[in-house]
Order: sequence, then C-alpha cells, then structure tokens
Amino acid sequence: MSDETLANLSHEERRFEPPQDLADHANVTAEAYDEADRDRIAFWEKAAERLSWDTRWDTVLDWDDAPFAKWFVGGKLNVAHNCVDRHVADGKGDKVAFHWVGEPDDDTRDITYGELKDSVCQAANALVDLGVEKGDRVAIYMPMIPETVVAMLACARIGAPHTVVFGGFSSSALRDRIQDCDARVVITADGGYRRGAPAALKPAVDEAVSQCPDVRSVLVVRRTGQDVEWTDGRDVWWHDVVEGASTEHTAEAFESEHPLYVMYTSGTTGKPKGILHTTGGYLVGTSYTHWAVFDLKPETDIFWTAADIGWVTGHSYIVYGPLANGATSVMYEGTPDTPHKGRWWEIIEKYGVTILYCAPTAIRTFMKWGKEIPARADLSSLRLLGSVGEPINPEAYIWYRENIGGNRCPVMDTWWQTETGQLMISPLPGVTAGKPGSAMKALPGISAEVVDDEGEPVGNGRGGYLVLTEPWPAMLRTLWGDDERFKETYWQRFEKQGYYFAGDGAKLDDDGDIWLLGRVDDVMNVSGHRLSTTEIESALVSHPRVAEAAVVGAKDEQTGQAVNAFVILRESALEGGEEAPDDLIKELRDHVAKEIGAIAKPKSILVVPELPKTRSGKIMRRLLKDVAENRDVGDVTTLADSGVMDQISEGISSGKADED
Repeated sequence: MSDETLANLSHEERRFEPPQDLADHANVTAEAYDEADRDRIAFWEKAAERLSWDTRWDTVLDWDDAPFAKWFVGGKLNVAHNCVDRHVADGKGDKVAFHWVGEPDDDTRDITYGELKDSVCQAANALVDLGVEKGDRVAIYMPMIPETVVAMLACARIGAPHTVVFGGFSSSALRDRIQDCDARVVITADGGYRRGAPAALKPAVDEAVSQCPDVRSVLVVRRTGQDVEWTDGRDVWWHDVVEGASTEHTAEAFESEHPLYVMYTSGTTGKPKGILHTTGGYLVGTSYTHWAVFDLKPETDIFWTAADIGWVTGHSYIVYGPLANGATSVMYEGTPDTPHKGRWWEIIEKYGVTILYCAPTAIRTFMKWGKEIPARADLSSLRLLGSVGEPINPEAYIWYRENIGGNRCPVMDTWWQTETGQLMISPLPGVTAGKPGSAMKALPGISAEVVDDEGEPVGNGRGGYLVLTEPWPAMLRTLWGDDERFKETYWQRFEKQGYYFAGDGAKLDDDGDIWLLGRVDDVMNVSGHRLSTTEIESALVSHPRVAEAAVVGAKDEQTGQAVNAFVILRESALEGGEEAPDDLIKELRDHVAKEIGAIAKPKSILVVPELPKTRSGKIMRRLLKDVAENRDVGDVTTLADSGVMDQISEGISSGKADED
C-alpha cells in the first residue's frame, strides 16, 4: 500500500471533548495508558483479578511457542459461574440481566440473574442427559431469543465448546460448520420472527443434519409454533427436557486455555475458518474492554448491543462481556423497521437505554429514513454511543452524535475482529477527544502499528498495513483443526517481525491517531494511485443528499481500474421514483473531486434503492464488482435480501450509471 492511498484522504478538523461529568467519574483515566506501557503483563494480570477464579494462574502469558499464545496458565475458572452464579451469590439475583424484546409488539420478557442461573443449570443438566461431555462440540442455530444465551452459557458451564451459526445462513453453511468441528448435538428453534412473519429454522437443520450422520440429538425451542418435521429418537423439544430439569448444577472449573467456542468466518479458499477462542483470556479481554470503553456503571446503565448473537459482536458484547460485568442489557429479536421505522427509538425510550452499540450500516440506514423519525422519541436517557463493524464515515458519525446522542453523547468508534475477540482500538470516553471517522488509539494493553511492506512503522501522516505487535488476552488461539492455515493466514505476511496481520489498511494522521481504511483487498489501483474505497465512500456520504455509498474498482483499459460507485439517496432527496437526474450525478462526481482529488472521481455512479448486505450489515462489495465488470453475480445466499442484486443489475442495463 503506497503513500498515494493516504495522500488523498480529506482532512477532518472537528473535535469533541469528553463531557466533563463523564470524565470526572470515568472508569478508566489516562493513567491506564501509562500503567500498561510500564508493564503490559501486570496490566492484564490486574484486569484478570476482576473475575472469579477457582485456581489462580502461575504464568500470565506463555508466548514461547509463538504464534500460539497461552494466557493465565495454570488458572482455572468457569465462564458461566462468572456470568451468572457469582452475581446471584452477591445478592443480585433479582437484578435484570436482559430486557428481551421480541419482534411482535407485545412480546417481551425481563429475565433476572437468578432466573438466568436457573435456566442455565437446567439446560446444562439436559445437555448432560443427552450425552454431552466436556470437550464435545455443540452447534447452535437460533434466533435472537433468551434461550440462545442460555444455550451458550450451558455449554460453557459443562465445558462443551459451542459454535453459533447465524440464523440467516443456509443449510449447506450450517452443514459445513457442523462437519468441520464435529458437533454431535444441534440446538435450534422451529423459527424466529423476521419483518413481521415467522421465518423457519428447523427445515435447514433437518437438511444439514441429513448429511451429518454423527449428530445424535437436535434440541428444538418452540418459538413461532410452526409445524416442523420430526425425527423420533433424534429430535427433542426444549420444553420437554430443559424446563423440567433440575435447577441445581455445580459448575466445574476448567483450565484457562480450555476451548470456549469456535466461530466461523469466511475464508478466501471457500472453506470457512473456525476461529478458536478459549476460556480465561477471552473473558478477561471482553469483560475489561466492555467496562472500560463503554464506561459501564452496572448499577445504573442499560446497555444495548444492537447486533445478532450469531456474530462475534453478539458473543463478546451481548453475552460474555456484559454478563461477566453484571450489566443489564437489552436484547432485540427483530429488524429496525418492524412494525415501523421508529422501533429502535421506542425501545430506547421504554427501557431507558443509556449505552447504544450498533453498526455504521444501521446508522446510514437511519440517515436515509430521516432524522424526524428518531426525533419523535425521548432519547435523553442515552449517555454514550458506540459504533462497530467497519469504519464509520465522518458524516454518519456526526448524524449519529447529533440526532441520536443529542450532541452530548461521545461516540466510541471501535475496531476489532472476530479473530481479536475483544475491542482493540477505540477512544476512551472520559479521556479521548473524538475525531469523526477515527478509531483513535490502541486501548491500554494493546500494541498496534501501521507499517509498510517491509514491516517498518510508517510514521505520522502516512499509511499502510495495520498490525498488532504483541499478544493480547482474547486473541484467537488457532483455526480449528488447522494450525498451518492459522500461521499462514495471520502471521506469515510479517513473519520476521512476529506481527499479526488480518488484512486491514490504516493511516496515522498528524497527531498519530489511527484511521481505518477497510480491507487491503478493497484498495483500488487507478492510474498508478492506490485509493481506499473507504475514503471515496466517506466523501460521497458527506454530500447532503447521500445516505450511503459503496465503491468498487472495476477493470478499465485506460486507467487499470476505474472507480464505480453505488449510492443510496436520503428519502428527502428524490421526488417520485428512484431516477437520479444527470445534474445530481455530475454534482456527486465533482463533490468527490473536491473532497479528495480528481483522481478519485467515480467513472460511474448508480443510484440504487439498497446495497447488497449480509444480515449483519456488511456490504458485499464483491457482488458489486461482479456487476461493474459485467460478470455473472456470485453466491447471494448470505444476503439479507437477494433480490437487491436483480434491482442493481437492472439499473446498470437501463443506463442509469453515468459514464465518462
């Protein structure tokens, strides 16, 4: 990644100092950076003491067999005990763990820590009765219901690593994951609710398991009441075997490095990668960062991570981090626009949510719908906002801060990955002055650098590859069953230096703060200049009529690659129909040239009603690249709405794209 990638980045002057009251009472102060710099190992050892250990560790970090880390070696603990039992033992059994909100309007449940403990013990006993032993893998394919959390904690309680497969994935994706980790039990539901209608899950399980002969039991939660096919001797109802089980179960302490879960993420070879997270280090990393970055006050805060448990954000910041900290969280089953586009804001008002953590794609969708929708709700309970999933462009950051945070809530723009397990780069709410679009600095105890092709630090004002230079507690330990692929994927690029690299580009600004530029794979080479898709997308969204944009590079005879943009306009920007006038297309192209430079001006811009996104909100740029290069569109099974690609392709063929 050359200097040209970064020379074209627009300059951001806006700054937002921490609110004084928050800074005066913040959980973490600037001293934490100094403390971690003095002794990083002692820093994480202190963080580990926030948890309840059955046996204290002998060694904080064993890095002798790098890149295979071992944290808190010799220590033993139980994750479920840390997430529920100890809070009940401390007299907090009546405290609400989850305000659960189903998609149907009248479908809500408040679950206390005492009730959660009883349910987890019942589920643990039921799994043992089904023959699940320590080390056995359990696949979980569930909607966003409380039983999903119970299932995860029950697995953790008995030492059975779980693999949660997102409920939007196909039966073949489920099959591949079951087979790869050799799961013997699958926990699912008849279905869940999606945009006002029941969406079946059991048929996909039946199809997947038909090709997984080693699966002996399928445990089914009745959620929607849909009719389901039933295989006697294999299928069992949750209400039959869990709800009648004993609420007494003694949690066994496991070695700190005992596997906690495997989470699959897409691989370039087509075979999904099974990211392995283990017990002690993961819980230390997630609980500490949840407490520090969100300034959690468990006595008064209502925390909401608006994500799906099927993704790592849900694992770390719906389940394990918040519960380890004794937090009260909101958990929502459905979509933001069901039964109407103000659903999220109603939930915040009803439950007095104080901390909201969501994705930039969601924020840009709300921008498209208009600020008058959240303005109808009382959002004054909010005191802190978070962003996760991809870099947040400055205009979305400002809209989020102004219209959701009332110009008083700091925005925590967080960078981390499935592989890192925990937050890695983020502002600290009582310490850091926010810069719209920048994730700022590595958190205390985390060591990150931006380096060039040779692994040398690039220095301020330049950009390159984001690497992590020291191990951290919640890091992935390997890829399930494939140590060699683990080393090749994450450690080979900078093997000489021993740096972890997972494919993201970044820039250091003149202050030394970090700006994420998306995947290195998404960088375009236009007339010898290396341009980041993130930069150009941010420039487009800074135009007042644009809500969201996706940019890809397509082959071009003259320039090598040409910039192709797909934009969604704010609903107030078009009057009648989706057709954009030629003068608006020209205006947008000129706007990019003004914000970044003429080299970044899109060759084509297509106005679209929606972008191809997974149900986690990730934009699938490879599909847009297929369209831009006139290829057959690839696999669309993981999209939230597969019909989006048909609409985009029709727009291309009807000549809406503006070509120079």
